Amino acid sequence: MSRHALDPTLFRPEAVSEETAAFNAQMRTMPPVRSWREMSLEERRQVSFGPAPRSERARTIIMEAVGRKITLHVVAPPSPKGVYMHLHGGGLVMSGADRHDPMLDRIVDTTGLACVSVGYRLAPEHPYPAAWDDAEAAALWLAKNAKTEFGAELAAIGGESAGATLAVPTLVRLRDKHGFTGFKAANLSYGNYDTSGSPSQTWIGAASFPINKAAIDDCSNAYAPDVGRRRDPDMSAAYAKLDRMPPALFTVGTLDPFLDDSLYLYVRWIAAGNEAELAIYPGGVHGFNNLPIPLAREANDRIDAFLNRHAGG
Repeated sequence: MSRHALDPTLFRPEAVSEETAAFNAQMRTMPPVRSWREMSLEERRQVSFGPAPRSERARTIIMEAVGRKITLHVVAPPSPKGVYMHLHGGGLVMSGADRHDPMLDRIVDTTGLACVSVGYRLAPEHPYPAAWDDAEAAALWLAKNAKTEFGAELAAIGGESAGATLAVPTLVRLRDKHGFTGFKAANLSYGNYDTSGSPSQTWIGAASFPINKAAIDDCSNAYAPDVGRRRDPDMSAAYAKLDRMPPALFTVGTLDPFLDDSLYLYVRWIAAGNEAELAIYPGGVHGFNNLPIPLAREANDRIDAFLNRHAGG
């Protein structure tokens, strides 16, 4: 039997731990906020991503590329073993590079990597390909300047949700446009790899939380208003040519609307001749590894071990 065979028991209701089931049930009973479609864009951004603790090690670099400035939010140890380029989540319409310092601090402490989170432009003010172009420009800048700036080479790329969505086309662009294949690892957590909509985006998304199909559609309409382009391989990684990619870890929960996206891209990664791991977490909702539950610690421990094994020390 192939070592890549999926375990069907992971997807059964009885696989969900008591702690995870209880936490999910509690979340479902919380009073709902107003519908996204009843809020202004600024209200959505404030409700979805409030202030986050700032790392004492955090600093900012302003890089310039192709006529614009891009903010790089840096959390780094004194002597990094490599550089991890991070792309934040938020549906490509919310959040920012400086909203995830607790996670970046954890990765710095467990791997010795310098974490550099990219402040890419957000939709709807800046639809596709703005965020893609910013991620590409930042990756190219880090590939050329990481050694000088941090004393270590660019080693890994990754992100959560929209960050994973951007990470794969960034890898493809660096390979095809710049001949750079120096990434040693790709940490890809519950990305949207098909803007035209995978089956789980419809079937799980119909009743999922904290995001649902309506929220996914709102984000897609913001960053991809041209419906005819939603299967463009640059926008939707499910359709990209994936040879010469680094080892990847795909992390996703069984209650995530983007479950199918991770399952499919994991298989395509392997079919293109690359190494890949698939980490499936029973009962995990979208963004579960940021929640105060044991399942989150399990997922984050595996992410840290993956980065440490392939890109850290």
